[in-house]
Amino acid sequence: MPNLYFCQPHAKNQGMLRAVLSVNECDRVVSKHPATYVGESFPAVANGQGSAHDFAVLSVRADETTAAWRPGYYRLDSDLTKLNEAILALSR
Repeated sequence: MPNLYFCQPHAKNQGMLRAVLSVNECDRVVSKHPATYVGESFPAVANGQGSAHDFAVLSVRADETTAAWRPGYYRLDSDLTKLNEAILALSR
C-alpha cells in the first residue's frame, strides 16, 4: 500500500509517515491535492536555508502500480492541514 509522508523542512523533519493508503484512497486524495512525480528517490527535504515550505510525499512501490501510478515518489505541495483533513475524510 502506498505511504504518505509529511515533510517539514523548517523543523528539519525529513519525512514523517502520516498514512498508509490504498490505491483507491490515493486517487481520492490526489483528486483534490495534485501530485507531481519526482522520480525513484525520496526528494531532498532540507534546502540549507530552513525556509522551504511544508509538503507531502507519496511513495508507490513497484508491486502497487496501476495505469495511473508508476513506481516511485510523488510530491504534493498542498497545505498539510488541508491534506490531513482529506486523509481523515477517507474514513467517513
